[in-house]
Amino acid sequence: MTPFRLSAIAFIYVCAAVGWFVLGTTVSARSGEFDGRLAREVALLWGGPQKQRAPDVFHERPKTVTENVQQTDASGKTVTQQVTRVVTEEVPLPLDSSQIDVSLALDHRRKGLLWYDTYGVRFRATYRTHNPTGQPLPVVARLTFPSDEVQFDNFVFRINGQPAEPPDDPAQGATARADVPPGGEIAIEIGYDSRGLDAWVYSFGPGGVAHVRDFALTMRTDFDRIDFPAGTMSPSQSRRVDQGWELEWRFESLLTGRHIGMDLPNRINPGPMAARITFFAPVSLLFFLTVMVILGVLRAQNLHPMNYAFLSAAFFAFHLLLAYLVDHLSIHLSFAIAAAVSIVLVVTYLRLVAGSHFAIARAGLAQMIFLVLFSYAFFFEGFTGLTVTIGAVVTLFVLMQATARVDWNAVFARGSIQEARRP
Repeated sequence: MTPFRLSAIAFIYVCAAVGWFVLGTTVSARSGEFDGRLAREVALLWGGPQKQRAPDVFHERPKTVTENVQQTDASGKTVTQQVTRVVTEEVPLPLDSSQIDVSLALDHRRKGLLWYDTYGVRFRATYRTHNPTGQPLPVVARLTFPSDEVQFDNFVFRINGQPAEPPDDPAQGATARADVPPGGEIAIEIGYDSRGLDAWVYSFGPGGVAHVRDFALTMRTDFDRIDFPAGTMSPSQSRRVDQGWELEWRFESLLTGRHIGMDLPNRINPGPMAARITFFAPVSLLFFLTVMVILGVLRAQNLHPMNYAFLSAAFFAFHLLLAYLVDHLSIHLSFAIAAAVSIVLVVTYLRLVAGSHFAIARAGLAQMIFLVLFSYAFFFEGFTGLTVTIGAVVTLFVLMQATARVDWNAVFARGSIQEARRP
């Protein structure tokens, strides 16, 4: 092995790294460039993230308001006059109890190279309050819809059995009214089946700190990987049921500004995954070339730089195939096909160059470790860095032990391992 050959191999490596950078950038663009548009399309077709708020309950009463109003008189002067008018004031009625049942059914949807966390939600709730005065009150319950793109089936909204009025503007929610006698109980029923995206959240109020009494929310999921969005509370109790969970939030008297929610589990997105594996490819090739060069030195079986150029191209073929197979096949099947093609290219080529033993036992094994296993580590989120680090440390140990007695001055001066061995 001569310095000229090492320089040629380094040049080949740099060219391959540039190619992977271009490919990774292309895949990232294909995945992310249309993400906003695709997410909007999914929200319009399926529904957006849902945030269901507790209903606002209040009674209306007239209130006299006096205001200073500036007007222009006949001479053009600005004068201030007091104007008295009667307005309708909304007096809130706090909820005495809330009994809520929520069921979430995960149903991933794919658009382009991305999977979206779509779900079905079944919401059933009963709220109770009362007329605290000694006179009849016209009580109003206002329901804010959980999403602008909401779609409701089996919709129910009643106050003391009186159904809600048809909403003039769905963006403003729905309103139900009932006349309640002095000290009378008020029962509000809400129910619907809907669909959402990414996360489902329950809010106790319009904002700020809310006081919640006799509250119980039971949530059932058909998925086992559960996570709670930032700013939400963990459940009071949880237990496994079938393939999912049953979670309960129970409070006698709670003062909080936080919410209850569920972040739907993500599915591996083929586009971003292929991009990450592609950007990591130069690291895999660096390990592979290092091992192949050192094995050539130890076994006096050095490959020509052109051989390394073809080997680098075979590595590149893996990522090129993966990047475009994920458009049509699952990410795991695409990975398996791309890996098999790349290994076949390397092994069959080196079998003709250096023999079957070198091709299979050395190059094939090294490719399996540094290309296939290192790349597959990206499927285990949170363990990728640890896996690659362990592989790098083990490789370093093996190479250090194997080359400890090599006289590198003799190797670069003569290119012969026989003359490089120390006595």
